[in-house]
Amino acid sequence: MQLITVGTVAFDRIETPFGIAEKTVGGAATYISLAASVFLEKIGLVSVVGDDFPEPVMQMLRDRGVDLAGLEVLKGKESFFWAGRYHYDMNSRDTLETRLNVLLELDPKLPEAYRAAPYVMLGNLDPAVQAKVLDQMDPRPAMVVLDTMNFWMDSAMPELREVIARVDILTINDAEARQLSGEHSLVKGAAKILAMGPRYLVVKKGEHGALLFGENRVFFAPALPLEDVVDPTGAGDTFAGGFIGYLARTKDHSFDNLKRAIIVGSALASFTCEKFGIDRLVEITREDIDTRIQQFVDLVDFDIELVEG
Repeated sequence: MQLITVGTVAFDRIETPFGIAEKTVGGAATYISLAASVFLEKIGLVSVVGDDFPEPVMQMLRDRGVDLAGLEVLKGKESFFWAGRYHYDMNSRDTLETRLNVLLELDPKLPEAYRAAPYVMLGNLDPAVQAKVLDQMDPRPAMVVLDTMNFWMDSAMPELREVIARVDILTINDAEARQLSGEHSLVKGAAKILAMGPRYLVVKKGEHGALLFGENRVFFAPALPLEDVVDPTGAGDTFAGGFIGYLARTKDHSFDNLKRAIIVGSALASFTCEKFGIDRLVEITREDIDTRIQQFVDLVDFDIELVEG
């Protein structure tokens, strides 16, 4: 396996000002795996679903190189379900319902073929579960990326700090970076978070782009202005999947290549917003991706002459 993805595989009910998706496929591991499959042929997915999860979707994942030996299917049980409503600005949302269902029984046991994977993406989950996955990796992966959220900062901070100390890259949003560090300034906050153990920090800012901190350097990537934003659910996970998929493909962990991975992840995330759920992500072509990445390049490309005083 080139990459192991750990996270939720779920159903979502999504309301936005532009429509409703009653029961669409979602989950962090689903988005991450689909995005990473653009660059990789062998991805292992670690999660749990009920027997209500559609076989055609699982076959679609297999067809894209996602191995499901690590996906446990619990008979007679229902898959994780989340329902949310987005506000008009599409940046804020309200959770209407969360049914953990089979997620309460997630106890990851990695297949033998997964344990030596060089890249691991720990999607947003209980840090105790994330730690169990790392405990089973042998040897230590070349790159571990961790995503988390404010819920775990509120409810399991000691366990979260332990996992953060074991990873190479942490990806969180700007509000979470401020909460984790206790600093309003993202620059000061990044320094405190990097002192917890990661080599790099990626701060996701939604429609305002993303920041990369590490090696005493900072890089900012803008978000691509989109004409139509239908549903931003899963955009952050798609970003993470494109980011680590590109790193696993190139095997280059330099700061400059992480900058490229940020652009690639941002490009893939922009597609996710154009339709509900995974619908847009599963239909894009490599030509679509190349065109979108070029749009990012054009967005920030400029020449300037310094004014001499």
